[in-house]
Amino acid sequence: MKIDSKTAELIRQIYGDLPDELIQGLEQMTPGHTSEEQCELWSERDVVLITYADQVRDTGSSPLQAQRRFLLDHGLENLIRCVHLLPFCPFTSDDGFSVVDYLAVDPDSGTWEDIAELGGDFDLMFDLVLNHASQKHEWFQAYLRGDAAFDNFFIDQNPDVDLSEVVRPRSLPLLTSFETATGTRHIWTTFSADQVDLNYANPRVMLLMLETLVEYARRGARIIRLDAIAFLWKEIGTDCIHLPQTHAAVKLMRRVLDAVVPGTLVLTETNVPHEENVSYFGDGDDEAHMVYQFSLPPLLLDAIHNCDTTVLRDWLSTIEPPSDLTTFFNFTASHDGVGVRPLEGIVSPQRVEKLAEIVRSHGGRVSTRRKSDGTDSPYELNITFLEAVADARKVDPEEHARCFLATQAIMLALPGIPAVYFHSLVGSPNDTAAVQATGQNRRINRHKYERQSLEEALAKPDGLQRCVFDGYQHLLSVRIKQVAFHPKASMRVLQLPGDGLLGFVRTADDGEQVAVVANLTASPRVVQSGLIDESLVHDELALERIQPEDGIQLLPFQVRWLTAF
Repeated sequence: MKIDSKTAELIRQIYGDLPDELIQGLEQMTPGHTSEEQCELWSERDVVLITYADQVRDTGSSPLQAQRRFLLDHGLENLIRCVHLLPFCPFTSDDGFSVVDYLAVDPDSGTWEDIAELGGDFDLMFDLVLNHASQKHEWFQAYLRGDAAFDNFFIDQNPDVDLSEVVRPRSLPLLTSFETATGTRHIWTTFSADQVDLNYANPRVMLLMLETLVEYARRGARIIRLDAIAFLWKEIGTDCIHLPQTHAAVKLMRRVLDAVVPGTLVLTETNVPHEENVSYFGDGDDEAHMVYQFSLPPLLLDAIHNCDTTVLRDWLSTIEPPSDLTTFFNFTASHDGVGVRPLEGIVSPQRVEKLAEIVRSHGGRVSTRRKSDGTDSPYELNITFLEAVADARKVDPEEHARCFLATQAIMLALPGIPAVYFHSLVGSPNDTAAVQATGQNRRINRHKYERQSLEEALAKPDGLQRCVFDGYQHLLSVRIKQVAFHPKASMRVLQLPGDGLLGFVRTADDGEQVAVVANLTASPRVVQSGLIDESLVHDELALERIQPEDGIQLLPFQVRWLTAF
C-alpha cells in the first residue's frame, strides 16, 4: 500500500517518527479493489449472530460444521446476515481470549475450510484479540528464553513504580512475575496472568498485528472486532486507557484496511462510560465504523426493574452517530456479562447496586474491578439476559418470554446494526453448574450445546426456550423488511410518561416510517392518541390494525411496530 501523508501522520502520532520496518512492511501489502457491493456499508437486513465456533456439537462433524447445519436447518440464513465467530484460534484460557496462534483455527472447533464454508451462507465477523496474547504464544515463549528478537514484545515494568492511576477492568494484579533466561521480570497483564499485554511501542508488534488484521479480512471477515482496544497503549503517569496513541492506532488500522481490503468494517469494543465509548467514532470517517451500544443492556434492565423508562428515554434522545459512515452495534447480551460502567453518569450508584442485587437474586453473579483507591466496585453482571429480565422461578414461561422479547424488540428497532447472542436466540437459562465447576462467573452464559439436547429443548411446546426461539424468529422476520430500520434512518424519541412506556419513530430517507411503542411493565397501558402520525395504524408484530384515535392499547410487556396500512 502507498504511505500517503495521512498514513504517515498517524504513524508519527504513535511513534514520533516513521519506523523503517513498519513503513517497509506496510508498503509490501498488496492493495485490494473496491467492488460495487462493497460501497454499501449496511442495510436494514443486517443482523449479526454472536456465537462461539464450538457453540454446537454433533456426532460426525466439527463444531463449526454442526453449527452451520443447525442454522441452515432452521432457515436462519434468511433472517441473519452475519455470523460473529468469537475467538476461534488455539487458546489457553478465557474461552478463546488468550490466543496461542492468531493465524490458526483451534482444531477442537474445525478448520479454515469450515469457516469458509460458513462464509458461503453468511457474512462473517472475526475478533482480533490485539491487547494481549497467551503466555503460551510462541512470541512470549521466545521472550522467556531470552531471544533478543522478542525482548521488546512485552512490557517489563518495575513493580516499585506507582501504577495506581491505571484503569483496571479486573480485581487482579496488574503485573505478573515470570522467570526468564535473564532473571525475574514483571510483565504487564491487564486481564489475567495468562494474558500478557503486547508492547505496541515496538513497531514490529504493530506490523505483525496489522498483518493479522489484513489476513482476517482476506479470510472473509466483513467486520473485525478490536477486542479491549481501549487499553492498547501504556504510558506511566497516565490512566493507560483511551490514550491518543490508541486512537491513532485504530485510525491506522482503519486506513490500512481501507487501502488493502476495502469494504471491511472496524468495530471497537470498549466497555466504558458512554462518552468514552463513542469517542472511537473519531471525526466520523476516520476511526471505527461501529461502536458497541454498551449502555443499552443495563438501561433496559434498569427500566424494567424500576418501572421507570425516564432514564432510558432521555438517554435515547441523545444518541446519534456523527456521520452516515458510522453506526451503533446494538445488543443486549454477549459472551461477557452486562457491563455497568456504561451506566456511570447516567444512573445513580444506588440503582446500579439495586441491579446487582436483583441479578444475584435471579441466580446470577457480579464481577468487580479494582479502582485506583484500592477498593472494588461492580464491573459486570454475569447472567443470561433472559434470566436478568425476570425470575424464572416466579413467572410462567409465556410471561417470561414476553418480557424478554420486549427488550429485544426495542433493541432490534434502534438505529444501528443489531447483534443477537446465540443464547438469547435460543432462550438459554443460567449455566450455574459451569460457574461452580470452573469458578469463572462468565461461564454462566457461555453454555455449549450438544445438538440433540438443544433440539429437544427447542421442541418442548410450552417450554421457555421454544417460546423465545419462535418469538425471536418472528421479530427478525419482520425487522429485516422495514426500510425505516436502516441504520442511517433517523429516530425521534416520543415524550411518553416515564412510568414504563417508551416510544420512538424511525424514518427512512424515502419517508417510510415505523413507530415503536413499548410497555415495559406487567400491567396494561395506553399511549394517548395524537402522539404519532395517525396513518401508522398497522402493527407489524401483532398483524393487526389499531384505532389510534382511541389510544394505542398495550398489553403487559408488549411492543408494537406501527406502519402505514
